[in-house]
Amino acid sequence: MKPASFDFLCPDTLEETLAALADGGGDARVLAGGQSLVPMLNMRLARPALLVDIMRLEPLRRIDTSGDEIVVGAGVRQAELEAWPSLSRDLPLLAAVFPWLGHVQTRARGTVCGSIAHADPSAELPLSLVTLGGAVSLRSRNRKRKVKADDFFIGMMATDLAEGEMIEAVHFPKARPGGGYAFREVGRRHGDFAIVACAAVADDKGLRLGIAGVDDRPRVFPLPALDDDQFDDAINDIAWSLDARDDFHASARYRRELVRGLGRETLKEASRCRA
Repeated sequence: MKPASFDFLCPDTLEETLAALADGGGDARVLAGGQSLVPMLNMRLARPALLVDIMRLEPLRRIDTSGDEIVVGAGVRQAELEAWPSLSRDLPLLAAVFPWLGHVQTRARGTVCGSIAHADPSAELPLSLVTLGGAVSLRSRNRKRKVKADDFFIGMMATDLAEGEMIEAVHFPKARPGGGYAFREVGRRHGDFAIVACAAVADDKGLRLGIAGVDDRPRVFPLPALDDDQFDDAINDIAWSLDARDDFHASARYRRELVRGLGRETLKEASRCRA
C-alpha cells in the first residue's frame, strides 16, 4: 500500500515548526527518522493531513551535558548517540543497549526521540529512559514542560504528548560513580523487538529493574540491595505483578519465565559491576 495524501512541510525554524503543529492540531505529525512512522503511513495505520519534517533544525540535533543530565535533541539519530565519545562513561546502560537496538541501517536513520515518541512497549530506548529515571521535554507554541519518563508512557504506543506538542529533547541522568548497569533481552531474531528485555541499575540507593515487552508500557521496579538468595523471591513477585498476555510471539507464562531468568541475571550483573 501507499500512504494517503498529505501535505509536507520542511520548516527552517523551531518557531515555524511549532506554529504548523498548533495549526494542524491532531492532523499534524512530526517526521524525524521515519523508521516507525513511514511504515505506518504506508499501511495507512496513520493518516495525518500534515507531516512536519524537523531534521533541518540544527538546535534539535545536539547532544549536550547539562549538570547531571545528558540532553539528546529530537533530531539526534540513534547512530550519532551510539558513536558519541562519552557514551560508555556517562551512559553505560545505553552503551549496553545499542548493539541490541534494531540494525545498523535503522540506527543510521532512526532518532532517539522518535523511538520515545513511538512508545512501543518492547522498545529498548523507552525502557532505558524509564529505568534511568529520565525525562522528556515537550514543546508547543504556547508552553514548555518536562515530564518524568515514567509518567510520559501511559499505555500501548500511547504517551502524554498533547495536540500541537512535540518532543524537543530527552534527558538521561548521567551514570553515578560506583554505579552498576546491565541489560539483557530475548527476541526471535537479533534486531527484532524484544519478547522480554530487562535493564538494571545498582547504586547506593538500591536496585532498579526495568522490564519491557510484557506490559503495555515499560515498567520499572525499585528494590533494596539484595543478597544472592533473595533475588528469586523478588523477581517472582515482579513477574506476577505484570500484565503478561498470550500472543503469537510468546505465551504469558513464557514471558514471566523470561522475566524471572533475565531479571535475576541482569540485577546480578549490575550488582557485580558496582562491586
